[in-house]
Amino acid sequence: MATMTVSSKGQVVLPADIRRRLGLMAGTQMEIIEEPDGVRLVVSRPIKAASIAACAGMVTATSKGKARNLADFDPASLLSKPK
Repeated sequence: MATMTVSSKGQVVLPADIRRRLGLMAGTQMEIIEEPDGVRLVVSRPIKAASIAACAGMVTATSKGKARNLADFDPASLLSKPK
């Protein structure tokens, strides 16, 4: 079991082998959770942004009815024709 010492500034240094194993680098954010018997450190892993192109094909729907094209969605065709 590794031990750490709290500095006069309240800082602690995680042992190098633990940092390497967890992939922790300078600037890594961690949450400190108080528990009845001590504290727990949890690494806050940011969610990586995805491009729109990477999301293509994630959602599919079964086709119902005839195929449609862009002309079918012409907003002018929805206007009432004058009498």
